[in-house]
Amino acid sequence: MNKKTLFFTPLSFLIIPMTALAQAAPGPIEKIAGNVANVVIYVAGGIVVIIWAITGILFLSSQGSPEKMGTAKKSLFAAITGTVLVILAVSAKAIIENVILRGV
Repeated sequence: MNKKTLFFTPLSFLIIPMTALAQAAPGPIEKIAGNVANVVIYVAGGIVVIIWAITGILFLSSQGSPEKMGTAKKSLFAAITGTVLVILAVSAKAIIENVILRGV
């Protein structure tokens, strides 16, 4: 037998299943990007929870004052906007993972 045949035959047994399944494991860049995205989403979620708490405190402490009520309403708008953005970010992350990494 040829030396090349002895080398490539065992190697082909390792490569053929990967090409037959047509699925590659996520590489280090995909893993790092996924981890960074998770951290950003968790931090943003925590910030949104804090903004909701501050908004509640602002509404309770306004006591009918128009200036304080205006500040509380602006804070409420920021809390709602932040919540929607975090939900959209989680949805976008799931869609991107399914399309790019899994091909679904």
